[in-house]
Amino acid sequence: MLSAVATVLMLVEFPLPFIAPPFYELDFSEVPVLVGAFALGPLAGVVVEGLKILLNLLINGTITAGVGEFANFVMGVVFVLPASLIYKRRKTKANAAFGLVLGGVFMVVVSCFVNGYIMLPLYSKFMPLDAIIKQAANIWSVIDSVFDFVLLCVAPFNLIKVVLVSVITLVIYKPISPILKG
Repeated sequence: MLSAVATVLMLVEFPLPFIAPPFYELDFSEVPVLVGAFALGPLAGVVVEGLKILLNLLINGTITAGVGEFANFVMGVVFVLPASLIYKRRKTKANAAFGLVLGGVFMVVVSCFVNGYIMLPLYSKFMPLDAIIKQAANIWSVIDSVFDFVLLCVAPFNLIKVVLVSVITLVIYKPISPILKG
């Protein structure tokens, strides 16, 4: 059920044009993944993340030969695992918040590497890298390299996503956790 909700939330995405080019779209599909990981454990979070990606592939297909979906899975797991492992040790709101901060930091760092070394080179097979950089330069005129793109678009975009997803998760988890636990 959580994977289905996450998949639907993955379909509802929107750009942050003041931060990154329009092909970077924000969604809230990690919220049900985190809720599941907090309620049912870290392994359940990884399973929900994986099923979310598989369901999305069935619904939307892929334009990246699965590489984008794999990157999404990796970034989701990198966010969810630390958060849920820390929360599992002591189930307090403070531990949940600390886990979300730590997982969020990991996700932002990993997203920078994944975008810089996997996603942007892959997308450059379909669109020249200079054109991708130019789209970002239209937002931030100082961007003229992949490093600048990652630093000024990818990192802030993912930081905003992590903060929003974390706040929503902290607000809704406790009220709905009894339903999930049974």
